[in-house]
Amino acid sequence: MEICEDDLSRPQTLALLEAHRRNMFEHSPPECVFALDLDGLRQPGITLWTAWEGESVLGCGALKALDAHQGELKSMRTADGHLRRGVAAKILQHIVAVAQSRGYNRLYLETGTAPAFAPACALYARHGFVYCGPFADYVEDPHSVFMAREL
Repeated sequence: MEICEDDLSRPQTLALLEAHRRNMFEHSPPECVFALDLDGLRQPGITLWTAWEGESVLGCGALKALDAHQGELKSMRTADGHLRRGVAAKILQHIVAVAQSRGYNRLYLETGTAPAFAPACALYARHGFVYCGPFADYVEDPHSVFMAREL
């Protein structure tokens, strides 16, 4: 598995991100979906990585700078044919390492509360994330879970 910074130009990446957003809208009310669209992922301060095996995209994850010392995990997704193979864990470890190299002292994330999000919450907990309150511009919401990890 090779993890590389992605410029959002490959059709495989675009299809994975489209599936990600579609899935978020299937499990959360529209006003509670905070998954970034392509324009959002192209904003300054956001870096997206994809994991590849040959020409197959396995998954993706992004890091958004909140300020000089904190970041937010965004757009974590494993391609359907590659679930439960450690893809998300490797991408998460990569993003944590990048955040540390950037001098961040904390990483945050927001995810959903529907049962479909339980595996993601379990993954984050295994990697040191703990539940917390809203951060940045988020507000308390029955459809959102907030987690943080000290680096």
